Amino acid sequence: MKPSPSQNTLNRMERETIVFWRRPHIVIPYALMEIAHLAVELFFKILAHKTVLLLTAISIGLAVYGYHAPGAHQEHVQTIEKHILWWSWWVLLGVLSSIGLGSGLHTFLIYLGPHIAAVTMAAYECQSLDFPQPPYPESIQCPSTKSSIAVTFWQIVAKVRVESLLWGAGTALGELPPYFMARAARISGQEPDDEEYREFLELMNADKESDADQKLSIVERAKSWVEHNIHRLGFPGILLFASIPNPLFDLAGITCGHFLVPFWSFFGATLIGKALVKMHVQMGFVILAFSDHHAENFVKILEKIPAVGPYIRQPISDLLEKQRKALHKTPGEHSEQSTSYLAWGLSLMVTFMILFFFLSIVNSLAKDYHKRLWERKRRQNKDLIDEENQSFEEEEEEAVTPPSSCPLLLSDGFEGVVVKK
Repeated sequence: MKPSPSQNTLNRMERETIVFWRRPHIVIPYALMEIAHLAVELFFKILAHKTVLLLTAISIGLAVYGYHAPGAHQEHVQTIEKHILWWSWWVLLGVLSSIGLGSGLHTFLIYLGPHIAAVTMAAYECQSLDFPQPPYPESIQCPSTKSSIAVTFWQIVAKVRVESLLWGAGTALGELPPYFMARAARISGQEPDDEEYREFLELMNADKESDADQKLSIVERAKSWVEHNIHRLGFPGILLFASIPNPLFDLAGITCGHFLVPFWSFFGATLIGKALVKMHVQMGFVILAFSDHHAENFVKILEKIPAVGPYIRQPISDLLEKQRKALHKTPGEHSEQSTSYLAWGLSLMVTFMILFFFLSIVNSLAKDYHKRLWERKRRQNKDLIDEENQSFEEEEEEAVTPPSSCPLLLSDGFEGVVVKK
């Protein structure tokens, strides 16, 4: 006979069915209620720190006054505002790429990679990196005069380094939720609710068995190897796995949180690996791939593919030619807008990726609210059971215990007192 699952297991199995494409009538209200609860909790947490709240309000008031007050400083204010918004945008994209709340948004392929490629192609086409600002960095146009210095690989790296480093720092920030989740579960000793954390614990238990190599698949053995080396090597191991393209790095955060690795050891190694080492590798690869003549060579290679090669080559060539013409457009010049099938397909793919990412966030919020309801119900049942037990014990004491002072007439005529034992 198989043992019946626990209430926590049944609750978790029910929560896994709460997804938008299966139960939209439940997911949408649950997600909205979770947002409302998070907003209320944040409001009361802010009120709990009155001194910090007062200083923050004063700082915001002074910043708003300085932002709107007329004067010579407005030119510097606009410059600072532009840089802060631009830098914050790349940090946010990095966080979205790694945190995902269940499904990361591949912002490198959608935003950062195309930005580096556009700067690289423009540098070789314009023979300069002194793009007019504005419209750069929102859009790229060739300057009116060419630079006397030849464009090099390291000059392009320097041009896109800030955006790349900020994106890498955002990806490091996005790795913190698995770390804190596993750390909190280990300290509290509660049964984990996160699917990846439960998979990690099952993998640890299976790896201890004698026939683990036969039971585990290739992917599970790879995960076990990553977990073992991170736990054994510590900071160097985290730095190594953060510095290479590694889809299993979420396991590194869970491993470090489970084994209570210090925060700065985990975050420091992750930040150095992702923002400095890995980001320069990815940035260099994109620059080399889209540098002078490499794009044309790549198109020629695609043309050699049997059956489909000629059909692929023409749309890509048209897209590259359109990009070159846009670089030489003068400000205010109107250009004919035409969309190729390739550009339309890429836009459709990006739209689907963003939509799926948004739905994953909604599903995650709905599941969190379902868990909140379950925890509330469990606390109520526990309080009810405690009250019933307490009342039962009081009734039992009253039935068994005689009055504290009851005068009796003893056999020899003396008046005695029954003393409670």
